[in-house]
Amino acid sequence: MVDPYLHDISRMTAVELRDALASGELSAREATLHFLSAIESRNRQLGAFVTVAIEQALKDATAADRLHARLIREQRQDELALLHGVPTAFKDLTDVAGVPTTHGSAALEHKPAPEDGALAATLKAQGVISLGKTQVPEFGLTAYSENRVAPPSRNPHALGRSSGGSSGGSAAAVAAGLVPFAPGTDGGGSIRIPAGACGLVGLKPGRGVVPSGASAGDAAKLVVAGPLARTAADAALLMDALVPRSDAPDGGYLANVGRAPEPLRIGVSLDSPWAGVYPFEIEPEAMDALELGTKLLEKAGHNITEAEIRYDNRYPEAFTTAWTAGVGSARIAPQREALLTPLTRTFRRRAQQRSALKVNEALSFLRQFEHDTVTQYARWDVILMPTLAQTPRPVGWFTGGGHSGEPWPSEWAGDADEDYKRQCQYAPWSSMVNVCGLPAITIPVHTTPSGLPMGIQLIGRSGSELLLLQLAAALETR
Repeated sequence: MVDPYLHDISRMTAVELRDALASGELSAREATLHFLSAIESRNRQLGAFVTVAIEQALKDATAADRLHARLIREQRQDELALLHGVPTAFKDLTDVAGVPTTHGSAALEHKPAPEDGALAATLKAQGVISLGKTQVPEFGLTAYSENRVAPPSRNPHALGRSSGGSSGGSAAAVAAGLVPFAPGTDGGGSIRIPAGACGLVGLKPGRGVVPSGASAGDAAKLVVAGPLARTAADAALLMDALVPRSDAPDGGYLANVGRAPEPLRIGVSLDSPWAGVYPFEIEPEAMDALELGTKLLEKAGHNITEAEIRYDNRYPEAFTTAWTAGVGSARIAPQREALLTPLTRTFRRRAQQRSALKVNEALSFLRQFEHDTVTQYARWDVILMPTLAQTPRPVGWFTGGGHSGEPWPSEWAGDADEDYKRQCQYAPWSSMVNVCGLPAITIPVHTTPSGLPMGIQLIGRSGSELLLLQLAAALETR
């Protein structure tokens, strides 16, 4: 017989779950068993998880319950970690001690990580229970989470569609209720793209706000860690765990997320730095989301005007150079190069052929691009646009493979340059935010007649993470 209380765990927000765990109303083991059962039931369809760490998760949950009992007995419950006993998962680019990190690549040996990476260490110190590793594209390079290691990550709203990338497995897991929330990392849209595809709140904090998530090969300092969640409050709770208390707003993100912001000057823009190289069409569903988001923001008292942004047409080449530089230096045995996907292999070869001077020129250009773009954005408090230009794409659409089953075939039908072009046309408003180091959030506001979620993206000024979460919270109560 199924315990009706455990069934109710699926309906809890992450905030409610955290409170139930802290009060002792629910044990960490009960919560962990519930989500492990959900993973066992649904992951074969979704492909959200690559590795499920059952034994370690239950061991950690048991230890969490023992700690909880001791602190209660000693009347020291105020020493409980913020996320005591809350289950979550890490994308398979993040090292978690004792669990293999595949980086989504069949060309690497998949050995257990000797220790936690910075992101996992930060959240474990806050009390989370890691349930395993979620699906990513190879080296996190693409806007879809499909590789040669495991089945593709699918969209819970339509299994034939992609959950996006590179935090695609994590987004699918959150949207399907396999975890209450999850951290993602975003170097060119990798939180916001899957959040938009899966109907989640996805926050990319500004550069340096979260002291974890970046990689050694990220010379342009594009990558930051942030939350994927079903509500703004859940995202705010995860931000409280990610950001040092000394750097957080007074009282923290969660305590302030429900406050309505003062009227803002919001500029609507459909301009993209990719448009000159990869002209794109905006699907009606994306415009429907933008129109609805605009109306909701106006109803909340904000002033919406058109924002014409001029981007330097040298951006695509410079960004691509910086974005792919790391894969050129990845340690891959020569005999395993053939196991790379066509896109990775192509960009790795090109990166290795570039001179250090060429890379430095690209980085220098991006610094100037940041200055010029931030200066233009500063005329408004927030910049508004659709999250994505198209509805969530079918699995295999970017590669031309049309994959519907598993395992993946040995050869992809797609061409690397066509693949990359499609990604830039699908998500033309993502990467420039990373270059500018600004915070941005995607908020689900619309559902298509076929049940696909569509969202809007808001780009804020430096330090406006809380403001963006407050706007998301306000739109939830519309």
